[in-house]
Amino acid sequence: MSAEILDLFPEGTTVDADRGLTVGGVALADVAERFSTPAYVIDEAGLRARVRRFQQALSANWPLSQVVFASKSFPCVAVYRLMAQAGVGVDVAGPGELAAALRAGVDGNSLVVHGNAKTTAEIEHSVAAGAGLIVIDNFGDIDRLERAVADRQDVLIRVLPEVRAATYEAVATGQRGSKFGLPLDQVPKAIARVRASAKLHLAGLHTHIGSQILDVEPFETAVQTLAELGEFETYDFGGGLGARYTYTDHPPEPEEWIGAITDAAGRYLPSSSRLLIEPGRSLVARSGVSLYRVVNVKRGDRVTVAVDGGMGDNMEVALYGQRFEATVVDRVGGGEEADLVGRHCESGDRLSAGVALRSPRAGDLIAVPVTGAYCYTMANNYNGAMKAPVVFCADGASREVVRRETFADFFARDTSTSTG
Repeated sequence: MSAEILDLFPEGTTVDADRGLTVGGVALADVAERFSTPAYVIDEAGLRARVRRFQQALSANWPLSQVVFASKSFPCVAVYRLMAQAGVGVDVAGPGELAAALRAGVDGNSLVVHGNAKTTAEIEHSVAAGAGLIVIDNFGDIDRLERAVADRQDVLIRVLPEVRAATYEAVATGQRGSKFGLPLDQVPKAIARVRASAKLHLAGLHTHIGSQILDVEPFETAVQTLAELGEFETYDFGGGLGARYTYTDHPPEPEEWIGAITDAAGRYLPSSSRLLIEPGRSLVARSGVSLYRVVNVKRGDRVTVAVDGGMGDNMEVALYGQRFEATVVDRVGGGEEADLVGRHCESGDRLSAGVALRSPRAGDLIAVPVTGAYCYTMANNYNGAMKAPVVFCADGASREVVRRETFADFFARDTSTSTG
C-alpha cells in the first residue's frame, strides 16, 4: 500500500525509517516543526524536471513551439520565477497575476494575457508591460485594445470550438454556451476587424476546452476546428491535461497529450506555424503536497479525522467534488477507512471521504498529495483562518517562499476605528 500512495506524491519522495515521508530530501516532519501546519510543500527539483519534460516533448514534436505556464494554477512569485528561469512563457488572467509575473522577472514578451472581462485598466497595464500576446475574447476587447495601443500589438482570437470534454462542469470551457471565446459563426467578423486595424496584428487563434481532461480525442477535435478557420502564424491550444489525483485516475502522459495535438497539427495546420500549449494543473499538481496536523479523531458510525486546515487551503473538494488521497506521515499507506475533514464550519469541508489512514490519532501529521494546482490559488480566510505558507524543498533543504499569514496581514486593509 505504501508504494501505491507514493505513486501520487512528487517523484523522488521516499519513506525514512525514522522520520517518515521525505520530499525533496526533507522530512515532512521537519517541515512541520519548522514552519508549522497547514503548509503547502513543493518539490522544487521535481517541478523543474516536470517543466523540462513538457518542453522536450513539445520541441521534439514541433520545433517552432512554446510551452506557456497557465499561472492561475499556482500564481506564486517563486513559481513564476522558476518558470522564467526555465524559459517557459507565462499566461496571466488578472491584474495580480500580471503584477506577480513582472515581480518575478518574467519578460513581458513571454506573457500571454487572457480574460473574458478584461477592463480598460488591465488592457492598458498589459500593453505597457510589453505583453507578447493579448488574447481577444470578445468584440469589446478589440475596442479597448485599439484605444490602449499606441503602436502595434500582437493578438490572438479565442475561439469557442463547440467541444465538450468529459470533465467537471465548472472547468469545461469549450462547449456551446461557455462564457469564454467567440462562437464559431462570429470568428470571421472578429478576424476581419482585427486585420483592418492599424494597431493590432492578428498573430493567430487560441482555444482552450477545459481542465482535468483525461483523454486526448477532444484536443484533436479542437485542432481540426481551428484549422477550418484558415491559416495563421500561431495556434495556441491552451491546456487542460488532467492530473492523477487518485488511484483510479489514468490521465495521458504529457508526451501522449502533446503527441496527439502535434499529430493533428501535422494533418491540418501549416508546417510553418508556431504552436503554443498552456499546461497548468498537469505541470504543477503532482509537485505539491499539503501538510496538516490532526486535531481530533471521532469514532462512531464512521471514523472522522479532523485536521487544522481544510477548505481554507483546498477548495477543490467543495467546488468540484475532486477526490484526494492521504496518508499519515510516519505510517505510510493502508489502514482503516476514515473521513478526513477540515476545521471550517461547513459540512462540505471534507478533504477526502473514505481514505485509508493507519491508526490516526491527535497530533499525527497528515500529507495530502497532488495539491500543487489551484489550492494555493483559491486559499481564503474562512472562519478567520490564516493562509498557509509555501515551502520549497530541494537537495535536503527547505525554504519558505511565501510566509504564513499573520493577524497583521489579516487586518492590514481594515480601515475602521477601534471602538474598544
